[in-house]
Amino acid sequence: MARLNGFTKQQLIEVYRIMLLARELDKRILIMLKQSKGFFHMGCSGHEAAQVAAGLTINEGRDWSYPYYRDGAYTLALGMSPKDHFLAFLGRVADPNSGGRQMPMHYGQKALRIVSQSSATGTQYLQSVGCALTRKLEKNKEVVYVSSGEGTTSQGDFHEALNWASREKAPVIFHIQDNEYAISTHKSEQTAGSVYSLVNGYDNLSRYQVDGTNFFETHLAFKQAIERARRGKGPSVIVSNVVRLLPHSSSDDQRKYRTAEDLEKDLLRDPIQLFKNSCISEGMFSVEEAKNIDEQVYKKISDDAKWADDQDHPDVATALSYVYSEDDLGKETKLVNKSDNIVMVDAINHALHEEMAQNQKMVIYGQDIADPKGGVFTATKGLSNTFGKERVFNSPLAESSIVGTAIGMAVTGYKPVVEIQFADYIWTAMMHIRNEVSVMRYRSNNDWDCPLVIRVPVGGYIHGALCHSQSIDGYFMHMPGIYIAYPSNAKDAKGLLKMACRMNDPVIFMEHKGLYRQPYAATEEPNEDYLLPFGKANYVTQGDDLTIICWGAMVQKSLDAVHALELREGSIEIIDLRTLNPIDYEKLEHSLRKTGKILVIYEDNLTNGPGAEICSVITDKYFDLLDGPVKRVASKDSPIPYNWFLEEKVLIQTADIAHAINDLLEY
Repeated sequence: MARLNGFTKQQLIEVYRIMLLARELDKRILIMLKQSKGFFHMGCSGHEAAQVAAGLTINEGRDWSYPYYRDGAYTLALGMSPKDHFLAFLGRVADPNSGGRQMPMHYGQKALRIVSQSSATGTQYLQSVGCALTRKLEKNKEVVYVSSGEGTTSQGDFHEALNWASREKAPVIFHIQDNEYAISTHKSEQTAGSVYSLVNGYDNLSRYQVDGTNFFETHLAFKQAIERARRGKGPSVIVSNVVRLLPHSSSDDQRKYRTAEDLEKDLLRDPIQLFKNSCISEGMFSVEEAKNIDEQVYKKISDDAKWADDQDHPDVATALSYVYSEDDLGKETKLVNKSDNIVMVDAINHALHEEMAQNQKMVIYGQDIADPKGGVFTATKGLSNTFGKERVFNSPLAESSIVGTAIGMAVTGYKPVVEIQFADYIWTAMMHIRNEVSVMRYRSNNDWDCPLVIRVPVGGYIHGALCHSQSIDGYFMHMPGIYIAYPSNAKDAKGLLKMACRMNDPVIFMEHKGLYRQPYAATEEPNEDYLLPFGKANYVTQGDDLTIICWGAMVQKSLDAVHALELREGSIEIIDLRTLNPIDYEKLEHSLRKTGKILVIYEDNLTNGPGAEICSVITDKYFDLLDGPVKRVASKDSPIPYNWFLEEKVLIQTADIAHAINDLLEY
């Protein structure tokens, strides 16, 4: 049987057909866009050969893919249909990528193991590494494909991903599709040298630079890289030089920044024409056979476009579905104590030990968390000795890496419980938390979830100054799709953390470091069966004159303020929220019906802080129950200084709370 570079005639016809499908899809979607049937398109024209070469080396439904928005031909080679593409463009309910929730070309299909992708360029890199790390834990030969344009390699996440993948010999194939333009910015203005030269120097990383308009050359590079990854030799970077035959997107006009001569040169490197000419000149198929394929593809695209246009839109009643899982938040289990006294940090440590023992797919990592140190606060002490360095390990000093890889682990069914050493440094992971973690379920129409846990030491009162004292609750309360716990004592910390480790949604678990070893935050220790559900506030004291709402370190400060005022017993009702998402407004309403007055105490700064939202809800929903103004006490709108006298001026003090209590009681 005749072959061309190892490919049979039927295989070559199939390659040509897939490339042509991708090209005709681009053309038809642009026509439909002009007809106002959809609103956005990003084409793959010029990238087809490199993408099909990659797609044909990936095992459909077994290997994992993190394609970027221009990977249309890759997804077709992997098994997506033109109908799937049209449904996404038209935002129809049957769209397998997102059910109409995301813009077109944001690929995701569970059956093909195409993990749901977002608009954020570069976040896919670290997620692919996390996914690959679980493949190593499983000891299988699955590989992970991740791609982007050359412009996105300017993102720090790219280099963080290369570092981690190379160090661990993770089976990741990084495909950089270099069409020389990041929208309008040429790569000469982006990169100090070539991407190929930039990635040199990482141990265990193999590099390939290919003509991405040449299917055969590119296919050979992918075949070698994937075979190498399956043998456990490590990741590869494949830089394929391609041409962008369409503008960046349907919102762009590249004639504004590229010359006519430049665009003409690109047309001479059209990968479909090059492939067809090669096959015809080598006698693998005839001009007439190519024409027949062209006609078949054109008809299929026309028929599929008409079919997709007739499909239903999503039901508007589902617009708010899948922000969270549909699982209930559980019930509090019977409290049986196993010891008389435990401080909060040890309760957290014991919770992690117990959950690791019962869930073999739970992993714990972060900076300095492995033994012998066991974390800067010792919250993870003994874990790596007990469960091994495969499941409990130190991460690089890179918060984006920690959260990004955790997303990749979570989508494969693992339960990553990661630590951000101080809340003050969580911000480099913000892109992942906001645009990936919190929306994975929603944007994939409930196909993918990301139930990781992020443990974060927060708060001040430790002379930590500007960057070891921050309260972050106000930022994350504003983020749908992620639950927030913020315990004030050891018992609650253990029960909530164990519950977080079993929930099917992401959780940010805030731990006030000033409470870790405080005697007043110590409690009897619940046994290993104790679980505390989210959204259940606690009456710390009960009263009928005034309600105080607080959480974290503010619970004890509120108690101290009440004691300092020497008020009668039964005057002040203190409610510890325990979780900030969800908030137990039912309990707040019940208390307000008794007292008629409410005071919200929070450590975050005053303006736009979490207490501002709580006060707003109370005023909006329960105004008729109020016998006085809704008041709040918070830290000043200022960074937190190191000097202890200055720190005292910025952070809430007991006297501030006592003064507010007096004012409200006298109203």
